[in-house]
Amino acid sequence: MSWNLRREEVLDGDQLRAMLEDSPASAARAILIAAQAQIVDAQALLGQILLDGTGIERDPALALVWFQIAARNGHAMAHNMAGRCYEHGWGCEADAAKAAEHYRLAAEAGLDWGFYNYGNLLATGRGVNKDQARALACYRKAADLGHAKSMNLVGRHMEEGLCCEQDLPAAHEWYRRSAQGGDFRGQFSYASVLADHGDVEEAIVWFNSALELGNLNFLQGSGEALRLSSHAEIRALAIDYCGKAAELGSNEDKTPGPKSSNTPTPA
Repeated sequence: MSWNLRREEVLDGDQLRAMLEDSPASAARAILIAAQAQIVDAQALLGQILLDGTGIERDPALALVWFQIAARNGHAMAHNMAGRCYEHGWGCEADAAKAAEHYRLAAEAGLDWGFYNYGNLLATGRGVNKDQARALACYRKAADLGHAKSMNLVGRHMEEGLCCEQDLPAAHEWYRRSAQGGDFRGQFSYASVLADHGDVEEAIVWFNSALELGNLNFLQGSGEALRLSSHAEIRALAIDYCGKAAELGSNEDKTPGPKSSNTPTPA
């Protein structure tokens, strides 16, 4: 598809996302035009491509500026991404309190990622007073909206009886839903349940899914956990987990800057 736009042509958010997949450099110009024309979705998208360096030179500080502009205009995901910038120090000094405020506003707007990220800060006491019960409430709200990562965390609370009655069948059901929703931690949790119940063959399927999707920290910790399995077939997977972790660690050393997450597609 050809994207030959005149300066006065302004595309909406859906058109810009489609263009971004097809032609990032052309999309960056069109996104800038739309952002300057006060298209709020484009303002948030401009922040995203500046943060990721997609079709444009990466500039986390300018990305935060555009996230803040879109957030002031009521864009929930822009609040969430401004929170991510403040939490991790992308384009600014890390400030957990500012991150928490942006996440809270994203959550109040009904955004699943906002509930999830605000819950994480409540659970750890970063930028806000630690409050595990409120964290669980946030995870529940996100899970009810279909947020797979939060489903896994609701399952963990139920399994451990943390701020709720212990309910193993409900915990296992949340793990299953999280796994099917594509969260690698949920896949690992569900696989562990299956293994404990003797369904090793299906457990290995889910362990392998988690292996494909997991990040460096997850793979490092999970590889150690797999070594403790009572099933030889599962213990053997530890080698694959550790090998993938080593590969990701090597690639991470060569890649400058953050690759953002908490966008509408899972990270």
